[in-house]
Amino acid sequence: MPLLLVNRGIVSFRRFNSKHHLGIFELISQSLSYWEVFELENVFKLGSKRASLYSSSTKGINGIWYVALGATLWGLDPLFRILLLKSFSSAQIVFIEHLLLACYALPVLIKYRKSLAGKLTLAIIGALLFISWGGSAIATILFTSAFAHGSANSVLLLQKLQPLFAIVLARLLLKETLPSKFFAYIVMALLGTYLLTFGFASPQMGLKDLGMLSCLFSILAAVLWGGSTVMGKFLLQKNLDFPVVTSLRFLMAIPLLTVVLLVSGDAWHVGGSSGDLTLIAVNLLFQAFFPGLISMLLYYKGLSSTKAFFATLAELAFPAVGVCINWVVFGQKLTVGQLVGFVFIWLTLWLMSRSKGNVSI
Repeated sequence: MPLLLVNRGIVSFRRFNSKHHLGIFELISQSLSYWEVFELENVFKLGSKRASLYSSSTKGINGIWYVALGATLWGLDPLFRILLLKSFSSAQIVFIEHLLLACYALPVLIKYRKSLAGKLTLAIIGALLFISWGGSAIATILFTSAFAHGSANSVLLLQKLQPLFAIVLARLLLKETLPSKFFAYIVMALLGTYLLTFGFASPQMGLKDLGMLSCLFSILAAVLWGGSTVMGKFLLQKNLDFPVVTSLRFLMAIPLLTVVLLVSGDAWHVGGSSGDLTLIAVNLLFQAFFPGLISMLLYYKGLSSTKAFFATLAELAFPAVGVCINWVVFGQKLTVGQLVGFVFIWLTLWLMSRSKGNVSI
């Protein structure tokens, strides 16, 4: 009898809004003993707790895969950029891309402007400048310059330090605690990225290669990219909506990119038939809104519910997809080592998505 009443009480409890809950509970209380009412309260609490745990687990799983999906779209970037480089310099492409993205960012910022009231502290402005100037512009310039000044192998090897910098910064700035299995995840992820880059062979370089200016540039780029993950998480913890963070990242980068473009002095060489110009325009649009806008929206949506050091490992989906794009589209065959690295990275992502410690509280 008590069990039947409890089951009926739960059904009724779910069907009514909060205004009716008290009335239902009082009605049941009149027909049940004190002990039965106590048991009913425990059932409600247990159900609520289970629902909360399920919601948090689902949110964490989605967060990991949202970040990974955003990083996957970054891997599509070469498909558009290679054709565009025939008509524009890298600085010109990034500048045009941000102007196109401003068509999205400005309306969003106008719509959410009231949500920024009282939130634009010096810390938040500094974090926004870090992700827009440091993560988007300066890090890319440093990484590109690193290849121009030294050994490509040393640059790629040192760039693999990015997750380590993100983990340290997340621990210091966000006070995130490392779950027990995290060190196993990072070993698997770093091993996977190493195999993606070098296969089973060791990088052919000497100590002199590790002391060059190019390596300093590579390390600084890794710090800025790892720091951008942490700063993005910091902004989302300050109750800034992820579309707002995405919009401000694009808009605040435009002044710096304008200065870079003017200093570079790159001449504009746009010409050709109407068909060529149409193809260029289509590529610019796809470049801006797929590897650019959609990827960042997915990334920040996932980051809002995922700890920063899990997110920085989920970003490794980017090089994993890049290797596949090079194989499928550009005919660069995968080695056995690269294939093993690819499997390692996606296995790490799957294991992380099942971890109970990946949800950001």
